[in-house]
Amino acid sequence: MERKIIKRTKIVATISDLKCDTDFITQLYQEGMDVVRLNTAHQDHEATMKVINNVREVSDRIALLIDTKGPEIRTTKKGTPITVSKDAEVTIWDAGHFIEEDSSIEVSYEHFSKEIHENSSILVDDGDIELKVKEIKEHCLICTACSSGEIKQRKSINVPAAKFNLPSLSEKDHGFILFAIENNIDFIAHSFVRNKKDVLEIQKILDAHNSDIKIIAKIENQEGVDNIDEILDYAYGVMVARGDLAIEIPFEKLPGVQKYLINKCIARRKPVIVATQMLHSMISNPRPTRAEVSDIASAIYSQADATMLSGETAYGDYPIESVRTMATVAKEVEETKEKFHEAPAIILNNEISAYLAKSAVKASVRLEAKAIVADSSSGRKIRDLAGYRSHAPIYAMCTDKRLERQMSLSYGVHTRHLKERGNKQELIRESVNGLLTDGFVNDDDRVIIVGGSFGKGFGATFLEISSVKNLKNY
Repeated sequence: MERKIIKRTKIVATISDLKCDTDFITQLYQEGMDVVRLNTAHQDHEATMKVINNVREVSDRIALLIDTKGPEIRTTKKGTPITVSKDAEVTIWDAGHFIEEDSSIEVSYEHFSKEIHENSSILVDDGDIELKVKEIKEHCLICTACSSGEIKQRKSINVPAAKFNLPSLSEKDHGFILFAIENNIDFIAHSFVRNKKDVLEIQKILDAHNSDIKIIAKIENQEGVDNIDEILDYAYGVMVARGDLAIEIPFEKLPGVQKYLINKCIARRKPVIVATQMLHSMISNPRPTRAEVSDIASAIYSQADATMLSGETAYGDYPIESVRTMATVAKEVEETKEKFHEAPAIILNNEISAYLAKSAVKASVRLEAKAIVADSSSGRKIRDLAGYRSHAPIYAMCTDKRLERQMSLSYGVHTRHLKERGNKQELIRESVNGLLTDGFVNDDDRVIIVGGSFGKGFGATFLEISSVKNLKNY
């Protein structure tokens, strides 16, 4: 299924088994969705498989990303929801030690009370309710409510600045990683990544099964921000997961942290996704707020590779409209951006390939080229090109279907399938004629070819710049 959507910012859309028929997925894809996210916190293997099968029936070009739960703490299913009023006393029990009484809850971590200090703030359900620790007892905390509300089961617990000694992977996470391997999923987005060890724990499992799944590190606390350099040494990319991140750090610092993480990723040529509440109002309304439009624009002006929709497409009333809105805003904003981003140079293959990648994007601006075409067997050359945020679409010619899907997270990259990689002349002819046939370029358009002459692993060794009519019979 071909799409004529020339937007550069990629869209990740969360889809649940409750609404995942092929007609629905087809509409999302046609409106601009590039990657399907599967939230394992709310699905079992059977439900997840239902979504996967339907996505693959629609197109084998749609990438699949599975979320893990990661080292999170939540209220448990024990007891009943409690209503608290300001200044009321609330008892929080460690996992396995719950005693049901008025205004008592249990959390999912057995050592919770041992790793909390007096006067700590405990935020429940994304910060809707704040509790202040008044007294620490054996296996429980006596707290005072700073606000009124209802504390329900299975709701998030955050303690800003606290570092819990939680295992990186739960039993459920481990099962879903094996599930992802068995079903050739493209990405695993690991929640609450704190350091390189959290990434390496998943990579060890992938390596044991010879899996090429790429790991996306979800940055959701200050520890993850502080350790971003070592995390990027091992993760394929990053998700700026602003929900928990905005609770774990002061909210006024979030825009600066978001920009900081984006810059770090671009410098390392790692795809970066901005996520959480980008079009939250469209869960129940057909039009976005002005602030939401500005939020999407801010992420794009900051040079993010992708933006993400969560509840908007997973259970919202206007999922198609949400993807259409995000795509429309992206295309408009991209036309007002600078056509070249002065990213720091980095050597992913070798010095020659790095130099040619930057030169190709600069040439596309100065010579008003309509496309940059490059073959790839690893994706490194393509990610290097994408780092300069080319205004001209980058067409990645791939023989591997999984690589095509993994390129779905890189800014400005559109993949084209090659049956096999021939010599330089065959590559140019097939690439240019394919774009011409599908209406992406015209005879008089100027195109830049970035290719390699020495096979896999050597990167780019030449640039070819000419018109389509000259290249199509090369």
